[in-house]
Amino acid sequence: MPSETTPLSATLPGTWALLSRTDVNDAGEPQNEPSLGSDPVALLIYDRSGHFAAQFMKRDRSPTAVVDAPTAGSNNTRAQGGYDAYFGNYAVDDAAGAVIQRLVGALSAESVGLEVTREMKVDGDLLVISLRTTSLTGEPVTRTLTWKRVG
Repeated sequence: MPSETTPLSATLPGTWALLSRTDVNDAGEPQNEPSLGSDPVALLIYDRSGHFAAQFMKRDRSPTAVVDAPTAGSNNTRAQGGYDAYFGNYAVDDAAGAVIQRLVGALSAESVGLEVTREMKVDGDLLVISLRTTSLTGEPVTRTLTWKRVG
């Protein structure tokens, strides 16, 4: 198990399965995110050579449950049909505890070429990612994603 002194660049590589995804507004109130829901199925992979891939799917993709995001939130990609996927290159800023991701490919065309920075922390087999984005209504939210190492 990594210690607190082990740099993020050493503990991040691997395959991660999503445990939880929460959005809260600036008042700390939970916010619903209908395009993927609060409990999507997701897989995140960071390899040791600087490549990453992410896939998210709404658990209930029945026609009545799927809500397309009309636009991407700030600092984020856009889900379509209850699904979001993107891949590219990443670099770790160990001092800041952050990862800079450059999207080479994405489900939503407007996300190709996007560069996003994510605050990350690995604690044993858990990865916590925090980011500021906006809800579908444009309200600022903090999104927290908790992942479990599966590979």
